[in-house]
Amino acid sequence: MSNLFEAAKAQLDQAAKIANLDSKKIEQLKFPHCYAEVSIPLEMDNGSQKIFTGFRSQHNNARGPYKGGIRYHPQVNLDEVKALSFWMTFKNAVVNVPFGGGKGGIIVDPQKLSQTELERLSRGYVRKIYHLLGPEVDVPAPDVNTNGQVMIWMLDEYQKITGNKSLATFTGKPVDQGGSQGREEATGFGGVYVLEQVIKNKAVDLPKNATVAIQGFGNVGSFFALKALESGFKVVGLSDSKGGIVNMEGLDLKAVKDYKKTTGMLKDFPGSQYFPDEELLELPVDILVPAALENVLTKDSADKVQAKIIIEMANGPTTPEADQVFEQKGIVVIPDILANGGGVATSYFEWYQNMHQENWSKEQVLEKLHKQMVQAFADVLKIKNQYQTTFRNAAYILAASRIIEKMK
Repeated sequence: MSNLFEAAKAQLDQAAKIANLDSKKIEQLKFPHCYAEVSIPLEMDNGSQKIFTGFRSQHNNARGPYKGGIRYHPQVNLDEVKALSFWMTFKNAVVNVPFGGGKGGIIVDPQKLSQTELERLSRGYVRKIYHLLGPEVDVPAPDVNTNGQVMIWMLDEYQKITGNKSLATFTGKPVDQGGSQGREEATGFGGVYVLEQVIKNKAVDLPKNATVAIQGFGNVGSFFALKALESGFKVVGLSDSKGGIVNMEGLDLKAVKDYKKTTGMLKDFPGSQYFPDEELLELPVDILVPAALENVLTKDSADKVQAKIIIEMANGPTTPEADQVFEQKGIVVIPDILANGGGVATSYFEWYQNMHQENWSKEQVLEKLHKQMVQAFADVLKIKNQYQTTFRNAAYILAASRIIEKMK
């Protein structure tokens, strides 16, 4: 498995070389400003105690407060958290919101904790890092295996400790507790807004009802699928951690959603063919959407990809070696720091509403999001054409130039 953080830095180096960017500032951008590793003692329901390890990485705040999610996963590690905070800095700069990059995580399998243990763990994490947070300092959000409820526990703990009653310290909250309308759909919808611009600008030649396969049917993948269907695309393949389903005539997404809700998986969905998750990436489709985990498109699997375009809805799904293969094969890759920026754009909208005591409707939020993503794509495309390079290099050049300007 390629080291995420090394891959991220390699992507930046490549872009910096093309645009001849300030080498000292680029070197600075390869390191987070600071990161914390903390031990969180947790009293279990049976009275015993376990110690969990948590992290927070603050990468760069030249453009505004550090911003980024908190994930609960057994595989969380410092390198991953540093890489993800790095990507957040660049993603925020691409979609042009006034935030820097941050990321956090706890090494834990949340399935193995009760609801009360989960709450105590979430509050314990905040007790260890509250001095690093604040609406104008560092603003966390949900990520893998965390949600609005976790943010409310954390916000409540933060308010208790600091006396700061602002709702803007955490985003991704439930709508009735200071969250933003449209936040749930934002990442998936934002990806489709970008895909529509790709087609509109003829960046890739696709048939009328182009076929789509999506790896990952969580929040991001499911909303991407729904919006893609609404926009006239044909969703033919979907997968989750238990395997994938394929029907080249098109899947009935409402029925799939209901089936997954009832059974907890996609496998054996009526009228579909079963596919192992990784084989979904090799389907003969027009559009491939990795929306699950990092490092799924490697040098070995890249050769088997048949799609014309890849929309990266996960963070870091493509290794640098796979990127080279795609370039040789003429497969267009829309990078994560552009494609999945809709989530952080809407996190910014939530933060803004909290800071200004405003409340926007879902229509207003999605309209603002659409505008933001269309503009981000146009900005990246302009640089892509200027340097005759890939979308990934163009996105990094754009972001790095914006960040360096503020650093100076």
